Amino acid sequence: MGGNALTSSAPVDVSVCVYCASGPVDQQHLDLAAEVGRKIAKRGWTLVSGGGRVSMMGEVARAARADGGRTVGVIPHALVDKEMADTGADELLVVENMRERKGLMDAHATAFLALPGGIGTCEELFEVWTARYIGMHDKPIVLLDPDGHYRGLLDWLQGLVDSGFAKQHSMDVLFVTADVDEALDACAP
Repeated sequence: MGGNALTSSAPVDVSVCVYCASGPVDQQHLDLAAEVGRKIAKRGWTLVSGGGRVSMMGEVARAARADGGRTVGVIPHALVDKEMADTGADELLVVENMRERKGLMDAHATAFLALPGGIGTCEELFEVWTARYIGMHDKPIVLLDPDGHYRGLLDWLQGLVDSGFAKQHSMDVLFVTADVDEALDACAP
């Protein structure tokens, strides 16, 4: 008889949605984004991003493509000029609004990885993190924080747990690390 489909060694397509800064940042953070992009490509994975070509968002995509990785960018029409759309993306999806953008990014991703960023990055992270916590998906949620960018936020969130406003399980579904390879390992199926 044939083999069990559950034990098949067929490759699993991995697509990592990376949330990160789309505004000016220092060289250290640009280098981090480039390292993440290169390492996603080296694993043969697809990068899903917000579709901009500036700052960390652009750097992660350029680096992934430079090492042979496939990139999918999703950008709202209103931000095409503002964020200077990543026209080099293998697939650039232009949508009507931010909600549609996030929905398509979510749909294309098998894992989510947040790098340092601002309120937009936090908003994207919190949305997929909340959805994971309440059982709407089971995709990995990873926070890569090599320089303590999110330390104050994580301390505040732990305070929510300590005061009863959040459950420890909500913190447990977020994998936090300072190491790029460890972050990507956590994104693997």
